[in-house]
Amino acid sequence: MTERTVEDRLRAEYFTLLPDALRILEELEAEVRHCLLPLLNKLDKHEKVTVTSRIKDCESALGALRRRQEGAIFDPDRADKYSLKGLNDLAGVRVLAFPRSRWREADDLLRQHSQFALWTSDPVRVRPDDVEAEPLAFKYYGNCSRNTALRAELQIAPMLIGLFWEVEHSAIYKPSPRLKGVLAGMDERTIKVYEALKDFESEFERLIRRDPLKVSEDYWQNPVPPVQATPLWPQPWAFDRDEVATLERRKKKRKKGKKRVR
Repeated sequence: MTERTVEDRLRAEYFTLLPDALRILEELEAEVRHCLLPLLNKLDKHEKVTVTSRIKDCESALGALRRRQEGAIFDPDRADKYSLKGLNDLAGVRVLAFPRSRWREADDLLRQHSQFALWTSDPVRVRPDDVEAEPLAFKYYGNCSRNTALRAELQIAPMLIGLFWEVEHSAIYKPSPRLKGVLAGMDERTIKVYEALKDFESEFERLIRRDPLKVSEDYWQNPVPPVQATPLWPQPWAFDRDEVATLERRKKKRKKGKKRVR
């Protein structure tokens, strides 16, 4: 009988762990939504906060574990040493917030929660070695109360960055086989996209945070004249009093003329 490969062993483990991972995901999403209620209840119309969750599919989980090994390969002689329990993000919840001030507020609220305060911080950075720069997203991993064998991940990202990742993930981070090697020069362009999205949000917030009283002062000091619509047909208020009287006399004459014709 042929001995099972490392991948076969891990696939079997995946489906053994799946029920627990689903329960962890339900707990984690519920905790996150509960923690964010104070923020969700005060959002303005232009502000958004969304919470989504996911379980890595089987092949993605295997690929993630494989990439962590030396040379990105499994050693067949050490098959029993590999386990999907070593992944930090088999189950994960993502919070997206717009604008950036709400993103930071969401992070503060979640970090105040006793459970997440103990989790390990692993922020997403534009350049991994630039630890002084503001991260692209906040990311934490740790154990949920229901299960201490599996770890879960919590990611809190600006909404525009998160939506860009939806495209970037499949197109560049995990491209189809025919695109591998073709997009090697996209790193700098991707960084420019991050910078542009950040600049957009910063300028947006700068404009909407202007002092309402100051805006009102500016308006009354330099009022914008209302746009006057030009009527298709002459209206009585478009003429002076003499012209209105003339129009009324002509109107009466037309009525008398119609009566005579009858």
